[in-house]
Amino acid sequence: MDKFGNYIKLIRPQHWIKNFLIFAPLFFGQKLFDAGLFMKTTAAFAGFSLVASGMYIVNDYFDINEDRQNPGKKSRPLASGKISTKAAFYISAFCLLVGLLISVFWALQAFYILAGYIVLNILYNFKLKHVAIIDVCTVSAMYVIRLFVGSEASGISLSMWIILLTFFMAMFVSLAKRRDDVIYLSKGIKTRKVANGYNLEYLDIATVIMASIVVVSYIMFTVSPVEMAKVHSGNLYLTSIFVVLALLRYIQAIIVEGRHGSPVRIFTEDRFIQLTVLGWIISSGIFFYL
Repeated sequence: MDKFGNYIKLIRPQHWIKNFLIFAPLFFGQKLFDAGLFMKTTAAFAGFSLVASGMYIVNDYFDINEDRQNPGKKSRPLASGKISTKAAFYISAFCLLVGLLISVFWALQAFYILAGYIVLNILYNFKLKHVAIIDVCTVSAMYVIRLFVGSEASGISLSMWIILLTFFMAMFVSLAKRRDDVIYLSKGIKTRKVANGYNLEYLDIATVIMASIVVVSYIMFTVSPVEMAKVHSGNLYLTSIFVVLALLRYIQAIIVEGRHGSPVRIFTEDRFIQLTVLGWIISSGIFFYL
């Protein structure tokens, strides 16, 4: 059972929550209840999730030495030696192959984007993750790729504001996450090389700047003529309250409370953020579907 649990940890299914961005084109395109499009998007979600898991294993392989020095990551299956690199290679290859095959058979349009995602991940591991600012931009681009996977699978075009919002939100989260590496480095714990390109003052300022850009981008989205025409209301901007609350709570968690770990962990453990996200989903759903 322990071995099985380590295999589950290796593919990180809890991180599949990020992949729900693939459903964003359906949601904002008011096609969430279109059975045919929903099935194609779900297939794209499944394919992308498996490919992402395969790439998480590749990332863990490249980061194995750094992870062994990181108190928060040293217990990962590869870093701790609970799973061999050979076994991890086979699992990664299986996830990548099955994920790509699902895309070929169910959402062919998304296959090429998935291939691009894999290439970008490889470039990230070899070079891009070692260059400050470029590293967080690359991670943010991977979030945007999820949007395009959903767009191609459903055939629904994306609003430029949703693309910008997703990129800037990912920048906000990625910069906040870099605080962990800088904090560990200040304690003499060697983690990512890129941590040398940041310090806490810079990251705190950059995080606040990105949070501000996210809020402005979201408000611009809600007051755009296209979106107001969709919902037949000029009150969509009211949902921005939940966005602001979620961002403020996240900043409080990492700066005031000194919370560490991945954004996914903070989200799954923080009731306040969960409630704000739920409030946003319900209020946006009312505007777009009622």
